[in-house]
Amino acid sequence: MYTGTHARLRPLQPAFIMAATGETVTYRELEARSNRLAHLFRKHGLRRLDHYSIFMENNSRYLEACSAGERSGLYYTCINSFLTAGELAYLLVNSQSKILITSVAKLDVAREAIQSCPDVGLCIVADGPGESDRIVGLADVTTDLPSTPIADEWLGTAMLYSSGTTGRPKGILRPLPQEPPKHNLPLFDFLTRLWHYREGMVYLSPAPLYHSAPQAAVNLTIRMGGTVIIMESFDPERYLQLVETWGITHTQLVPTMFSRMLKLPEEVRKRYDLSSLEIAIHAAAPCPALVKDDMIKWWGPIIHEYYGATEGLGFTACNSEEWLAHRGSVGKVLLGDLHILDENMRECATGTAGTVWFKTGSPFEYFNDPEKTKEARSADGSMSTVGDVGYVDADRFLYLTDRATFMIISGGVNIYPQECENLLITHPKVADAAVFGVPNVDLGEEVKAVVQPMPGVVPGPALAEELIAFCGQSLSRQKVPRSVDFEKELPRLPTGKLYKRLLRDRYWGNKSSRIV
Repeated sequence: MYTGTHARLRPLQPAFIMAATGETVTYRELEARSNRLAHLFRKHGLRRLDHYSIFMENNSRYLEACSAGERSGLYYTCINSFLTAGELAYLLVNSQSKILITSVAKLDVAREAIQSCPDVGLCIVADGPGESDRIVGLADVTTDLPSTPIADEWLGTAMLYSSGTTGRPKGILRPLPQEPPKHNLPLFDFLTRLWHYREGMVYLSPAPLYHSAPQAAVNLTIRMGGTVIIMESFDPERYLQLVETWGITHTQLVPTMFSRMLKLPEEVRKRYDLSSLEIAIHAAAPCPALVKDDMIKWWGPIIHEYYGATEGLGFTACNSEEWLAHRGSVGKVLLGDLHILDENMRECATGTAGTVWFKTGSPFEYFNDPEKTKEARSADGSMSTVGDVGYVDADRFLYLTDRATFMIISGGVNIYPQECENLLITHPKVADAAVFGVPNVDLGEEVKAVVQPMPGVVPGPALAEELIAFCGQSLSRQKVPRSVDFEKELPRLPTGKLYKRLLRDRYWGNKSSRIV
């Protein structure tokens, strides 16, 4: 989120405003802050293409932590703020981060994590004091640094993480051209046009800033010289109030947020003036058709949907009119070359489901993991997939029906169950375990564990509570099963592979789609 141009053109305009407190940071101030932090990066030896990480809740220092990297030629990794110390440490080591930026609220977890991360030479507390030579306060170490740009500015970008069937997250590395930071990556230029971003826009961000979609949306708003309103956390009525208060023009949500707003009493929904809204984007999870119908009736035909993995393999999108004509679709291909292939890599007929492959729309690789990069690509290397299953209609609109990887999307958060399965297997009372998503009216899906107890272990509510608590000691709360069921024996193929689909389908009944 490069601020140099707008700091000159509109220095006193708010770059962003924190929704709960009203704290306002102008373009001039955001420019000065990000320049000081960029100087600190150089002072501590970070050079173009080096890595650092950000581990914070939504707060008023988040954007400068990103902006400083984008003007220093660095890769920055925004980390889920709910992770445990062990999960955080894995990402810090895997991303080869040299600096961690955290907050007072997350410092206890960060402090524990960096004990096993010797390459993290500095931990910066963005909104509070330091406590040692290694854990320092941002204000203390940047106050005397210049508020003007560093001499060697280069374009930087986020390196976000996407898990896979192994459950271990993988960094998605995009090539960084050696260009000045005022330039933009081609993918982001494409999104700016698609989402109708413009000067003077006011964007409401209701989601955690560590997610890829809010990352892109906020970044592009700042690049366009707009103003971002950042919600510290989502509340449905507060969201509507903010639209009216700030004259919001653009926003991006996940379907769970739609559902929660629709459940507000009708008099509350009608209380707020939403007429300023020009476009509302949704993605991250499939939206139930009835929910989307109701949202279009309420807000009008301003709701746009897109589908695309963090990897940027390809991109589909549809506006309200297109969706109403192709109900349930996630859109038509706008980026990349879509192919629906069967297990023998043959093209499926129109209307027949197969694995969704793209001839890659945006180049990427998994950071320091050529094997995982190879697994995601076809034998000839020309196409990539994240394992989604779907079909296209006669007009080439894409419909998703399943996820081959058993990825769970709960409230817009991607959860890969292998990590939880691997943990459950280590419990002395567990002989075998399967973890998958089951329907949840509010979240879309929730995490379910099905466990085969060890011989002589009595299954029941007490054991279920014990296993949930056990998972909670090592996993962030989104990954922990909400419930545990028990089976005498889990179904496995002769090869030893867990036949998880047989278990999962029991919970989905006669639904034609395993995606909600």
